[in-house]
This record gives sequence, C-alpha cells and structure tokens, in this order.
Amino acid sequence: MRLVLGAVLALAALPAWAQNRPPVAPPVTPPGDGMIEKPCPTDTRGLFFGHPYVRQYDWAWQCRYAEADKQLAQTPRVVFIGDSITENWVGLAPSLFVAGAVGRGISGQTSPQILVRFYQDVVRLRPKVVHIMIGTNDLAGNTGPNSPEMYTNHIAAMVDLAKANGTAVVIGSILPAAKFPWKPALSPARQVVALNAWLKDYAKARGAVYADYHAALVNAEGGINPELAPDGIHPNAKGYAVMEPIAKAAIAEAEKQAAKKR
Repeated sequence: MRLVLGAVLALAALPAWAQNRPPVAPPVTPPGDGMIEKPCPTDTRGLFFGHPYVRQYDWAWQCRYAEADKQLAQTPRVVFIGDSITENWVGLAPSLFVAGAVGRGISGQTSPQILVRFYQDVVRLRPKVVHIMIGTNDLAGNTGPNSPEMYTNHIAAMVDLAKANGTAVVIGSILPAAKFPWKPALSPARQVVALNAWLKDYAKARGAVYADYHAALVNAEGGINPELAPDGIHPNAKGYAVMEPIAKAAIAEAEKQAAKKR
C-alpha cells in the first residue's frame, strides 16, 4: 500500500504534460504577425511545454528567457542549459546558482529545441563555461521519433558553437532512467548508457569536460532510487546534492583549461 501511495504521489508531483493530461491552457495572443521587432508575448507566465501558443508560434521556446537574457547585469561565469533536470536544479539547489552561474533549462525540451535557442541563451551571453545536459526527452521522443545520430549531431553543433565563440564546455551525462512515467512502454536504461559512452568519448576528443552524474546516481535497475528522485527521473534536493560537487569540479576544470589557452 505504501509503495502504491508513493507512486501516486510521485506521479502527482510531475507537471501535467508528463502525466499525459493537458494542463489548463490560458489563451495567449501573438503580439503581431510576420517578422516583427518584438515577437514575444508581454506576459509568458501562463506558458508551458506543450501549450498551444508554444507549439504553434515558438517551438524552441526562445521567448522563455529572451527578456531575462537582456536583463543580465553582467557576463555570466557559467550557463547551465538543458531540460527540466536543469530547470529544477535552480530552485532545488540555489547555492550552486550564485557567483555568475545562471540556469537556462526548459522542462520537456529535446536537443533540437535547445540547439535552436543555444545562440540566444548561451553564445550571446558570452559565458566562460557552458554546462550542456540533455537527452532524457530525446530518448522519450518528446518531439517525435529521432535517432542517436540526430542527437549526437545536435550535441556536436552546440559544442562547435560554444568553442567557436571562446566558451569552454562541460558535457553532463544523461541521468539514469529505467522507465519514463509519461512513456511507460519504453525501457531506456541501455540507451542511456550507450549515449553516455559517446558523450564521454566526444568530450575527450573535443577538449570538453565530461561530468558523470550517471555513475553517481544509477541503481541496479538502471534508474535512480526514489529517495534521490521520487519519479525515477527528476532529482529532488538530495539528488541534486549528489550532483553538485560533480558539477563544481567539472566547471572548475573547464575554467582551468580555458585559462591555459589565454
């Protein structure tokens, strides 16, 4: 009974899109038509992954951080870009996001969406380091069927963009995933391991730093234990506490490497 109740509570904690039920979608009116100076809605608080406005007008959700990017008072030291695991990190481990570290995660996103907004949310901010962590939603097919080659192409393009603009790169491993609560028919654990092996090798080949969160979090089933991630996918504060020293060490190493090149 406790296990069933725990599973129900974990599912209830997920965003509505991950529970395969549509959230309440307040109407949002486009600010104009065609190519216009200010294409983003004035109020974006009601928008979410899967919102009709986002699906139709802003597939990569470039409007999400457009204003925040402009309002940054100084050049960030490090930008974390990714999906919900990155987005949630800011709120659950705020001590990491100080001293010039900013989060640019968007729940539900896949690698092609992040690639589309990579110039806006990373390159144009000119950080010393970018922390790229993405892949869970590619494996779940959140934006449709895809292939390992498509995924690796997107990662390679992000790394190329960062390095061409003088930004050091940390590539975070895909976190363990035995099952997706919103795609229960899939069993991605082996695919996660295979993609992480590629990410590790690619990071070494390109002079990037690989942050291995997978090894620190994985359980015998290829997922994450409930005490660290109640739904098996999204870390809680305890899960992020395991990840934080790995992130800090990887960022420090990337900064060290960048300093040597100056």
